[in-house]
Amino acid sequence: MYGLKHQKEKRSMDHFAGLDVSVKETSVCIVDDTGRVVREVKVPSEPEALLQVLSNPAYHFKRIGLEAGPLSQWLFNALAEAGLPAICVETRHMRAVLKAQINKTDRNDARGVAQMMRAGLYRPVHVKTLRSQRLRMLLTHRKLLQSKAIAIDNDLRGTLRNFGLKVGMVGTVKFEARIKELVENLPDLAALVEPLLIVRRVLREQLGILHRRLLAIVREDDVCRRLMTVPGVGPVVALTYRATIDAPARFRNSKAVGAVLGLTPSKYQSGEINRTGAISRCGDGMMRVMLYEAAHSMLTHTNTWSWLKVWAMKIVRHRGMKKAIVALARRLAVIMHRIWVDGTEFRWTRETAVA
Repeated sequence: MYGLKHQKEKRSMDHFAGLDVSVKETSVCIVDDTGRVVREVKVPSEPEALLQVLSNPAYHFKRIGLEAGPLSQWLFNALAEAGLPAICVETRHMRAVLKAQINKTDRNDARGVAQMMRAGLYRPVHVKTLRSQRLRMLLTHRKLLQSKAIAIDNDLRGTLRNFGLKVGMVGTVKFEARIKELVENLPDLAALVEPLLIVRRVLREQLGILHRRLLAIVREDDVCRRLMTVPGVGPVVALTYRATIDAPARFRNSKAVGAVLGLTPSKYQSGEINRTGAISRCGDGMMRVMLYEAAHSMLTHTNTWSWLKVWAMKIVRHRGMKKAIVALARRLAVIMHRIWVDGTEFRWTRETAVA
């Protein structure tokens, strides 16, 4: 009689799991709701291996935690599709909790994550949809090719300057012809320059392919087209915002977007000290740079005036250009989220706009 009762209590007990994921192997720790370790095992970092452990009917999982990382989205999606309550935990928050351990090992980290899940001491992060992951991959690869092509241009300019050969002001299209013109009578230099020119040519060609693909996606996307009605926001900024935010409903209000993207001031308060610092710079770095460039473009290149530019120019007069650009980037993030949620376009006049 006692044995049957004990088995029923055991079956009804909640369980929590922590996964310490590395490229090759994942340490798994399962604890019950009293904190007692039920099972510890190390398996390959593959969905099938994890499901073989976590799908055991003897466990009634309430939360399964894993740190945000390169493999987390792949593993999270596999666990979620299997009906398991997976949670992706913010990296800095997890690191702050786990650094209290004296000995850092994969096994101890998995134990720490499991106990965090049991106690509720975690900060979840949004796991992007597969579509947003693909868009992000396109944006990342485009930016990589662009940066490498620019690096080759700068290297050619710098190395040729050592020989007194100045490239001067020349556009992207005529750059190669200008380089060949400079080394035309210098066969030794021409032989060294040619490989870089070939690589540059291929990079620019493939960059053009990715950029045209990006433009095609933006043309077919209603959200991106509406985001581009904001002055200073072009196809790249709009698609980056689309891929970064992914699901606008995850924000309780639009003003929270600025903080998530690291565009709000950090604060330090302790006793009599109360100091406001620079922006936190947490969150997505690429998106933050894109918003900064969009704000800079609006203030310096956009000729058409709007209530938003008037607002930003007042900050320029009182606080300076740099702070105005940051403030405008933060407000752009808020406005773009509101446009996405409301299904509207940018309103140029203050009377009809919602701040």
